[in-house]
Amino acid sequence: MTTRQIIEIDEELCDGCGQCVPACEEGAIQIIDGKARLVGEKYCDGLGNCLGECPTGALRVVEREAEPFDEQAVQELLNGKQAADTTITGCPSAGLKQFSPCQRANIPKEQSGSALSHWPVQIRLVPPHAPFLEGADLLITADCAPVANAEYHSRFLPGKVALMGCPKFDDAQAYVDKFVEIFDRGDINSVTVLSMEVPCCSGLLGMVKKAKELSGSRVPIRHVIVGTKGDVIQEVDLTEE
Repeated sequence: MTTRQIIEIDEELCDGCGQCVPACEEGAIQIIDGKARLVGEKYCDGLGNCLGECPTGALRVVEREAEPFDEQAVQELLNGKQAADTTITGCPSAGLKQFSPCQRANIPKEQSGSALSHWPVQIRLVPPHAPFLEGADLLITADCAPVANAEYHSRFLPGKVALMGCPKFDDAQAYVDKFVEIFDRGDINSVTVLSMEVPCCSGLLGMVKKAKELSGSRVPIRHVIVGTKGDVIQEVDLTEE
């Protein structure tokens, strides 16, 4: 143990938004049980790059006894995350499929309200080289949005490739890494981020913007916020940011 600077997280102030996760380049912070937590003292360098990303002020740098910062352990952690994120398991549900909406289970188009054109849809399961990402207009969707908004398939999904996940409970850094790889393809036409109005959902846009910055992409981004009652409460074009 040594006396040094390290991040401290106030769980009472933390709302689990996840915006601090991609800001920590060492991967020392993860969202666990709905709260930001330091996964290991040795992964935190104590520089505090994550502080400015926290909207509630739940993070601060303190000086106390802690494990020494271990750069090699950090690299091993990051390598492990990358391997876990890019490896698709043998589960049949992860098999890549591309189809027109009317081909779904031989259901006539007029009887099917689904506009889905590919499988899988979970961010973690979609590899950056998936053929349906070629020249795609992405619809990056928070898990709750399609349940809340009745127009998801008629208004938002047609003509777009859906990527779905939960910014509160999933690995935010893994999302950023995945989006960077997708943007690095260089052929993504546009991105629409569809999130809920609740604070924990705000991190999804931050992850997409962070990945855009890291990749150097100029892809246009549009942000749509859905209220908890299902209504669209805001639509913003972020292309110029």
